[in-house]
Amino acid sequence: MDDVVLRDAEVVDGSGGPSYRADVVVSGGRITSIVQEAAAAGCQRPSARRELDVEGLVLAPGFVDMHAHSDLALLRDPEHTAKLAQGVTLEVIGQDGLSYAPVDDRTLEEVRRAITGWNGYGEDIDFTWRSVGGYLDRLDHGFDGEGVAVNAAYLVPQGTVRMLAMGWEDREPTPQELDRMRQLVAEGLREGAVGMSSGLTYTPGMYAEDAELTALCRVVAEHGGYYCPHHRSYGAGALQAYEEMIALTREAGCPLHLAHATMNFGVNKGRAPELLALLDDALAAGADITLDTYPYTPGCTTLVALLPSWAGEGGPEAILARLEDDDTAARVRHELEVVGADGCHGVPVAWDTVEISGVADPALASYAGRTIQESADARGEEPWVTARRLLVEDRLGSTILQHVGHEENVRAIMRHRVHTGGSDGILRGAKPHPRAYGTFPHYLGRYVRELGVLSLEECVAHLTSRPAARLRLPDRGLVREGYRADLVLFDPATVAAGSTYEAPRTPPTGIPYVLVDGRFAIEDGRRTDVLAGRAVRRAP
Repeated sequence: MDDVVLRDAEVVDGSGGPSYRADVVVSGGRITSIVQEAAAAGCQRPSARRELDVEGLVLAPGFVDMHAHSDLALLRDPEHTAKLAQGVTLEVIGQDGLSYAPVDDRTLEEVRRAITGWNGYGEDIDFTWRSVGGYLDRLDHGFDGEGVAVNAAYLVPQGTVRMLAMGWEDREPTPQELDRMRQLVAEGLREGAVGMSSGLTYTPGMYAEDAELTALCRVVAEHGGYYCPHHRSYGAGALQAYEEMIALTREAGCPLHLAHATMNFGVNKGRAPELLALLDDALAAGADITLDTYPYTPGCTTLVALLPSWAGEGGPEAILARLEDDDTAARVRHELEVVGADGCHGVPVAWDTVEISGVADPALASYAGRTIQESADARGEEPWVTARRLLVEDRLGSTILQHVGHEENVRAIMRHRVHTGGSDGILRGAKPHPRAYGTFPHYLGRYVRELGVLSLEECVAHLTSRPAARLRLPDRGLVREGYRADLVLFDPATVAAGSTYEAPRTPPTGIPYVLVDGRFAIEDGRRTDVLAGRAVRRAP
């Protein structure tokens, strides 16, 4: 472990209170001493084996990415600078109801196929685990037994649980199947998961009715976790979808964390105040609610996710069979382009807003960076013909950016008192969303320094102590004596996201130091060989 005093830091401690100048000593993976400038006058300043002059830099708790898709990236890439370079020291994975535990051999293969667009197929990963506890143990050991780049907390994915208990069928579970799902969720929480996620516009999780979700949320509540839904609509039925999640978690007595809580598509332009009023009313009535957002307007998902739910019944091979059948494909098209598929949030798709960000098959690379409309125009064909061909030829592995957000909604929601930061970052693809590499410095540079939407102290609290409180982590999220030394040092005058839509993997600027468990994972702006990240298990 490093034994270092960070000399003359401007401490923004994560509480939301005013900053102060101090010497901060880190030893044994913990913050062992904080001596403020005023208290140090006339007395000996703290010392350590190493001294680092950080005058002019802000010292803050490491940032918590409340919505991450690094489930395989943590095991694939020991550098993981996509997140470390942003100052992220903890990611919450297992998002949107689909991940890699708990599984059996059949389900593992199915889920690998289903979320190839998020994480790749994983042919470079040795899937030695089947349980949640086994996956968390694998993160602990990481690379050669040394761990992984950053810490990670896990949500039991409800869609995967449903897949394991009853396959891909669009129906209510039998009592025995519901009991099996309850058992799987309980086992995952006992093994260390911090809650449960859902993807209610993704199959098979979207087939669950409210009674089924409420039953599972009761289990989550019994074990001290929280429910994190990607709910049923961010478009035409957005407010009703938020109301649904608030009502069912109230009935279950379960804390609620709303994933990527946006108000998108033309039908929701300027409607963020309606969402915030709904949240305020629920909070005033005693509800336990938090949310996360990313500071960008486009969304990001897979191309197959836009399809209507009935097209996904039976899993990936059944989807492909439907797309290859002309009559069924015509029905899919009608629902997408005329009716508004539930997978597209009840809004008829506008192909000029759907940009391909990545493909699984390198032979299809020419699609990346272009909208479906642009590729169709270049081919002289209708957009659906292009989209259908790409879905089939890429075996459902294509990822997209969907340009359907509104800046005024983004700014309004990030100001709310229960807001936290989440990148929702998909790291694969030729042109991934820049949020994957830039969310946290973009908050600090764009929305704090340039626009003044949040003060620096407020913003750091949104990114640190609030998420730590939701995760029930008693010794993270604040710069306090005795707390874990997951820390970031940044220059408030220069910190900024380097990533853009044209160059999405450009690293940020102004973040020279990041410590994970008291060890320098980023030093002088460069990645070290430190692998101090571990699985962060739910507090008993």
